[in-house]
Amino acid sequence: MQAAIAAVHDEAPTAADTDRPQILAFYDLLLRTGNNPVVALSHAVALAQVHGPQAGLDRLDVLQRGGLLSDVLVEQDHRRPAVRGHLLEMAGEPAAAAQAYRTAALRTASLQQQRYLLARAERLP
Repeated sequence: MQAAIAAVHDEAPTAADTDRPQILAFYDLLLRTGNNPVVALSHAVALAQVHGPQAGLDRLDVLQRGGLLSDVLVEQDHRRPAVRGHLLEMAGEPAAAAQAYRTAALRTASLQQQRYLLARAERLP
């Protein structure tokens, strides 16, 4: 499934031409194979790209309440707040997005990721 998702991305001449509904369908199938928090986060992004940022944010909230994103590694990891920041930015909530990006930057040990996330936060109004 992951190879199929990568192929759909690769086939598109531009990011705007990517078949987002097909990617979402692949993530739907991939989620059925097991509870993987990283796949669940990617699914929330795909959902937002097809149905709008609020759908992705709602999915993140459901995942958090359901415990899938409560895994100790995910709880201390940068991915969840980074995804939330991206979705909040898509939703037109720059202040909340910037705060989520800063939280994500604090949770990664990678200097490159920290710089990227802080740059995302700083470019928001």
